[in-house]
Amino acid sequence: MPLTQEEFQQLNSKACQIRKDTIDTVYWAGGGHVGGSLSFTEIMVILYYKYLRIDPKNPQWPDRDRVVLSKGHAGVGYAPILADKGYFPKELLKEYNHTGSILGMHLDGNKVPGVDVSTGSLGHGLPIAVGLALGARLQNKSWLTYCILGDGECDEGSVWEAAMAASHYKVTNLITIVDRNRMMIDGPTEEVMRLEPFADKWKAFGWIVKEVDGHDFNQLADAIEYAQKEDSAPVVIIAHTIKGKCVDFMEDKYEWHYGGLDSEKVELAKACIDKHYCEM
Repeated sequence: MPLTQEEFQQLNSKACQIRKDTIDTVYWAGGGHVGGSLSFTEIMVILYYKYLRIDPKNPQWPDRDRVVLSKGHAGVGYAPILADKGYFPKELLKEYNHTGSILGMHLDGNKVPGVDVSTGSLGHGLPIAVGLALGARLQNKSWLTYCILGDGECDEGSVWEAAMAASHYKVTNLITIVDRNRMMIDGPTEEVMRLEPFADKWKAFGWIVKEVDGHDFNQLADAIEYAQKEDSAPVVIIAHTIKGKCVDFMEDKYEWHYGGLDSEKVELAKACIDKHYCEM
């Protein structure tokens, strides 16, 4: 079902806010994986503000949908969403990655309400997500598992072992989204370790592939709703994104995979974000 104009505006407004909250959190932390956190903003916003069955007042609700943020280094962009949803006070963002804080660089599922799985060792998220989805099937549960992969981590063989298993067992209660920003810590993915033909690889492993603009809420909505209904094979959504999206001096630059911000750069980044949303 297409997004209403009201839904679209609400999601856009939320994405703008979350991007600014991410910039603030990077500043308070003294550094963070900001580039990939800005590239997956729309993906996470549409999941958390439209599709996920969750209850922040009851984080361990047995029938909640599960989220596996396999690219766990993007916690600096994930934590602001969880705080905004009410899983923990927003004030805790000021302690992100500080000694003694519950909010580490990679969010810990044993410490942070709303985090289903501790991740960050790349390549492990999809295997865990396949196991969660199979567990739901064995228990006759209707909840879904969403797995968000980074494209760089698709260099890992464990990703493809899990993809093969998901196809073989027809794990259709799993929806996988790849943040395809084409940049990893050492440079462009196609120079460090070529992934293309990326969609064809997933198809060869028995998956249905949907390619979308990962910054377009309407395209994301169509793909997610398709995946929710598909029952013949697992679906992967390849979301084409821009690393550092909305911040001019970060966009499409692998050097901003991780970085710190001083107060001047914070203001510049927020001005870029405001300009982007004003021009839409």
